[in-house]
Amino acid sequence: MAMRRRFHREPRGPQIRVNHRIRVPEVRVVAEDGSNLGVLPTEEALRRARELNLDLVEVNPKSSPPVCKILDFGKFKYEEKKRQREAKRRQTTIEVKEIKLRPKTDDHDLNVKVRASRKFFEAGNKVKVICRFRGREITHPERARMQLDFIHSKVEDLATLEQPPTMEGRTMTIILAPRPHVLQRLSQEKSKRAAEGERGDTGIADTDEVGDADEADEADEADEADEADEADEADEADDDDEDDEGDEDGEGDEDGEGDEDGEDEE
Repeated sequence: MAMRRRFHREPRGPQIRVNHRIRVPEVRVVAEDGSNLGVLPTEEALRRARELNLDLVEVNPKSSPPVCKILDFGKFKYEEKKRQREAKRRQTTIEVKEIKLRPKTDDHDLNVKVRASRKFFEAGNKVKVICRFRGREITHPERARMQLDFIHSKVEDLATLEQPPTMEGRTMTIILAPRPHVLQRLSQEKSKRAAEGERGDTGIADTDEVGDADEADEADEADEADEADEADEADEADDDDEDDEGDEDGEGDEDGEGDEDGEDEE
């Protein structure tokens, strides 16, 4: 027996009642020019809307009686969607980017990570700087704190310290957030690009160029971060090789001592 598929519809949001969908006996009516007509029977309010070739739209269903307005419902929906698009366009989302360090990260790689952090702040994002300890490195937390303080000092003009250096397991982290003037500048630039985009094709082309520039900056930034991470991995591999060589030397010394003891006994 074939099983029937079940389709789960998403719950619909509250619907705006219009004209004959308004089933309450009386409503408070607002005319098309914004004047208050008072409480009227629903049929009377519908008749007034039909005479003007407009619609009776329920704008506040929770009041008693509900508030309805005489207007063009198509134009009302268009303006509502336009307001939502404008609000979404002006909305800024802040992401938390991560920068990873090691206590043995050298000065060149630190400068690369500083440049990457500055680009993140200029894009309006927060940055979480993580210094990870391996082996006995955890006995020297002052080295990690010195590196985190160095990065903070290099980006102090763009960012504020949101979370001071704290230990989380075998890592020490800080969180830096962009300063208000950076976010304000980004908001102004975004509004300017949106206004240019609404004017015509010229504005759209400018927005595309800005987007291409941002993508290029992100690509450069990713390359620099990858190079720094590869350098850190190379340092870790060297540390592991040194540890392995030390273990082999220790084992060889023990074997040699054992052979000499055996010869002496003979």
